[in-house]
Amino acid sequence: MTLSALGRHVLAEIYGCDFNVLNDINKVEQIMVDAALGAGAEVREVVFHKFSPQGVSGVVVISESHLAIHTWPELGYAAVDVFTCGDKVDPWDACNYLAKSFDAESVDAKEIQRGILYKIPEKEAVNL
Repeated sequence: MTLSALGRHVLAEIYGCDFNVLNDINKVEQIMVDAALGAGAEVREVVFHKFSPQGVSGVVVISESHLAIHTWPELGYAAVDVFTCGDKVDPWDACNYLAKSFDAESVDAKEIQRGILYKIPEKEAVNL
């Protein structure tokens, strides 16, 4: 039996970011799309919302899953999810691009394997 996962999910706390970038819906959207493309993902849909007086939330739906963000510009903070399925796209590539593009001072990120499956080789498969 071998252990396998359907996807990789990086949860990132990005601190010390540029207020003007985090508060600009167009910049945040472009950076998120560029992060997905730069990591080798195929972008499907993009939805972003600007809050008043500040903050941006959005998602980039990719064939391999999604990238999501919520910003607190007044705190220089962004909460980011990068979830990818398969082995074509590395979520860390996207995460590192985001931190650099937001001019972050620090990042606290961790990876979680999603949809962990136990694969039984075909010769051992049992019909249930």
